[in-house]
Amino acid sequence: MKLGIIAVALLLPLGAVAQPFSYNDVFELEFAAAPQVSPDGERLVYERRSFDIMQDRSRSNLWQLELDNGNHRPLLSGKANYRMAKFSPDGRRLAYLSSIEGDNQLYVRYLDSGDTVRVTNLQATPSSIEWSPNGKQLAFTLFTPSKPSGLKVAMPTPPKGAKWAGKATYIDQTRYRSDGSGFSKAGQRQIYVVPADGGTPHQLTQGEFPIGAKLSWHPNGRQILFDSYRSDEWQMQARQGDLYAVALADGAMTQLTDRSGAEASPTVSPNGKLVAYLQSPDNTLAHINSQVAVMGMDGSEPRLLTNTLDRGVSQLQWAKDGSGVYFNYTDHGVSRVGFVSLKGKITRFEVALGGQSLGRPYASGQFAVVGKNQLVYTGGDATAPADLHHLKRGKSRALTQLNQDLIGRRYVAPVTAITVNSSVDQRPIEAWIATPPNFDASKRYPMVLEIHGGPHAAYGPNFSMEVQLMAAQGYVVVWANPRGSSSYGSDFANTIHHNYPSEDYNDLMDVVDGVIAKGYVDPQQLFITGGSGGGTLTAWSIGKTDRFKAAVVAKPVINWMSFALTADMYPYFSQYWMPGKPWEHADHLWQRSPLSLVGNVTTPTMLLTGELDYRTPMSETEQYYQALQLNGVESAMVRIPTAGHGIANRPSNLIQKIAYIMAWFDKHRGEQPQ
Repeated sequence: MKLGIIAVALLLPLGAVAQPFSYNDVFELEFAAAPQVSPDGERLVYERRSFDIMQDRSRSNLWQLELDNGNHRPLLSGKANYRMAKFSPDGRRLAYLSSIEGDNQLYVRYLDSGDTVRVTNLQATPSSIEWSPNGKQLAFTLFTPSKPSGLKVAMPTPPKGAKWAGKATYIDQTRYRSDGSGFSKAGQRQIYVVPADGGTPHQLTQGEFPIGAKLSWHPNGRQILFDSYRSDEWQMQARQGDLYAVALADGAMTQLTDRSGAEASPTVSPNGKLVAYLQSPDNTLAHINSQVAVMGMDGSEPRLLTNTLDRGVSQLQWAKDGSGVYFNYTDHGVSRVGFVSLKGKITRFEVALGGQSLGRPYASGQFAVVGKNQLVYTGGDATAPADLHHLKRGKSRALTQLNQDLIGRRYVAPVTAITVNSSVDQRPIEAWIATPPNFDASKRYPMVLEIHGGPHAAYGPNFSMEVQLMAAQGYVVVWANPRGSSSYGSDFANTIHHNYPSEDYNDLMDVVDGVIAKGYVDPQQLFITGGSGGGTLTAWSIGKTDRFKAAVVAKPVINWMSFALTADMYPYFSQYWMPGKPWEHADHLWQRSPLSLVGNVTTPTMLLTGELDYRTPMSETEQYYQALQLNGVESAMVRIPTAGHGIANRPSNLIQKIAYIMAWFDKHRGEQPQ
């Protein structure tokens, strides 16, 4: 029996009314990820991701699905995490990572019998798993410690029984910490190979240089391609990278590219004659579009294939016949799939990927090639997280409905699109509106403007639990893609180059005015929030206007001077987001810092940031909070525990974030719509 879409009404008892989303529903959500199609194209394995309410973590199990009959069943399921599945070249085995025995290790499962072999016994988690062409070996990357640099310090020996403070940490690296990972240890990821039936991993690469996330075997099985930037200046060069080939026999390394900019994600063609890769120029602009490029196996005759597509691309996959490359791109806030032939002809598929960014309505999604013009992809829209879909002969059908048991019993806020012309230069600005339960357009509702981060990122008509929970509590919710957003072309994104925030504020206010003009929003009941770049724009906005009743500024940049010297990616920010080193352009940075406008702020403002945030450090939040307090502005500061920049990485922190935002808005909210 083939799976079909289940009508929402069928899940509700007769006469029952769908209930609004509640905070606990966050733990009930599931979504599909990382589809992998078997070599014969008959079935797929994917990660079915959910949330563990007891561990407050995401969980990933592996499920399998037969494409012809829709037979859908678990393959590896339970309390352990199972992920990163890869079919062997003959389709008879499946490699994957699992925490079933504690630490994440590499396993291989024989699909006909279910017999499983533990392949590795590693001290760190492997990644970038790839089968050798003959199926006898597996390649992967693994963080490999090296001897830390140090300074000899003559410390006296503490007396017996003394309790001294502990050993100091000595740091001399440029990139010494990163958000989500903390302080860096000495070492780098290196490439290893191991027999597929288990054994001792053999290290192929050496050196203190970064290695990219994509490995690709040459069909002859004697070389592995990867990207790296093997220069002593790598820590200061954020947009440089080259392609290399490493020989299995002796680890000999061949550099295949040597151009300005970054070549990344090499993927060898089925016949082994060409390499497809991502090409990103180093043009000093804040936003760049990566492109699909191809070259010979020796690096000869490189050429761009997607230079007529003014969108950034990713997720390269060769057609099975080697006639071209499939890729992902984002257009007008929606993630799409395209195909480019070796002659540069681009085909765009009418599919909408998404549903994997559950917190906020960012574009997202993944796909896998089944055959010519035939795909499996994680499709999503504003009504539900990602399900699997199958595109064949130009028609798409849903393969899963992972959330119908929940979604079918909840009020899902409908989402409509709106486009306004910017008052600055008449550029079209796209936005989306979600409305609350029992919505009546003849009444007036409070409104929340939710601003995306990046700033070079894109919102779209995508499922968002934050949006749904705000709407469930009686608010009209609006989100937009002002100038600077990606997915509208390089010129649109770079209108804010070295000029952020700026007229993107005007675009957002034009969107607010456009929604108010519809007649169902109370202009005296406007609220504003956003995270990261959206937090920066929120703080900037309340320094420009007092039209909002309350604001929540989440994980913001408040002072570009201090941010440039405390953020984890400071070499990148100072080279691309700023005209130069911060002390050389102090006036320029101060004029674009929300802190410069804090004397204008009268809006009740809450600050909200993860305590372990190294991308927009807590010191940014503290500066703004203390400035507001000095000025007597009603203000509060919320510090989310164990959270870095990605607050939504733990379900309870996502809930806390939304709950505090809603509590602050409700505190300053007027009467209910009449």
